[in-house]
Amino acid sequence: MFDGYDSCSEESTSSSSSEDSEDEVVPSIPATLPIIKNNGQVYTYPDGKAGMATCEMCGMVGVRDAFYSKTKRFCSVSCSRSYSSNSKKASILARLQGKPPTKKAKVLQKQPLVAKLAAYAQYQASQQNQAKSKAVVHAESFDWGRYICSNNTMGAPVSCFKHAPMGTCWGDIAEGVRIEVPNSDTNLSTKVYWIAEIIKLAGFKALLRYEGFDNDTSKDFWSNLCIPEVHQVGWCASSGKPLVPPKSIQHKYSNWKAFLVKRLTGAKTLPPDFNTKVHENMQFPFKKLMRVEVVDKNYLCRTRVALVEQVIGGRLRLVYEESEDGSDDFWCHMQSPLIHNIGWSRSIGHRFKRSDIAKKSEGQVDAPALLFPKVKDVDQSVDWFKDGMKLEAIDPLNLSAICVATVRKVRMVNGLNGLDFI
Repeated sequence: MFDGYDSCSEESTSSSSSEDSEDEVVPSIPATLPIIKNNGQVYTYPDGKAGMATCEMCGMVGVRDAFYSKTKRFCSVSCSRSYSSNSKKASILARLQGKPPTKKAKVLQKQPLVAKLAAYAQYQASQQNQAKSKAVVHAESFDWGRYICSNNTMGAPVSCFKHAPMGTCWGDIAEGVRIEVPNSDTNLSTKVYWIAEIIKLAGFKALLRYEGFDNDTSKDFWSNLCIPEVHQVGWCASSGKPLVPPKSIQHKYSNWKAFLVKRLTGAKTLPPDFNTKVHENMQFPFKKLMRVEVVDKNYLCRTRVALVEQVIGGRLRLVYEESEDGSDDFWCHMQSPLIHNIGWSRSIGHRFKRSDIAKKSEGQVDAPALLFPKVKDVDQSVDWFKDGMKLEAIDPLNLSAICVATVRKVRMVNGLNGLDFI
């Protein structure tokens, strides 16, 4: 756009235009370089030479029609006034020095080449920022606790999802179970714990209430039961950790030890190996940079090669192999029927988009075929789905996204259980 551009392209230029008429070596600048005015408006002209101008005061490059004065020589009113003021000062100084005043005094300004280089540098910076922003993956969060409480609904239990972490060993975790958790209602600088009761369950989340609050809900809080800070009753005693009652109710009982003995006698708690099972269930066979074949989200009738970028709770973030900035990705569970081992498409004659990348990068390996197990029947001997339950399900309009769903009907189809969602 700027090749061969002359900043003094107007007929009525200043007397200094003759001094700037020497040939300049201008770097190659992309034709898509945007021109941005100070007021925030973006102007684009197909003919950069005919539609552009350079401010004679500050050297800013912009659209001539957006410039000020009749001759369109300045980018703003302030530049026009500054130029006029400096011209007057230069004229007075010339008279004091005994020099004849010129028609228009020369004003110190940025050279056109400098302005063009500055504009090009700004363009390169903006392009780099755009590339970085595309590479960042923003994960949207959903507050299940607030949603469950505000709508008075029931979440499907973890035992309904055999493919999820802890799905096969959730056990008898239910409302009324007591656990030991960090005490956030204290002024102590050290970390202390207290007993809490599960008031309500929603998947891995539990609404907890500290022992001693009885029917007072002011300090109720939601917590994930699978975090390392959650333990069975008795863990503090065996680990030497302090049990301190919340400051809001310290005045209620003088003998808290006797209170706990009375309250916890006959109560249920987590199994002793609960934290060990959580750790074991969070170990996943898929690792970063493993190569798999996954459905092409733009053409669902074919597959493409993708690399495992992230593994979170058994869900894989797969980046298509030809994605240069890592923004072309796809999310699915590691047991999803949408992913397969390398060579699966060829073995069954399925459509496959070949990659232009001929050689694997360092660290990339093909995911072993044994990591893709067949889908097994679900054991219904435990809690099962019921109408009105809330859960997370694959968005049918966006197969790589998860959305909130409600069970509307549970029915049998050819001997298999099916669910209707909304």
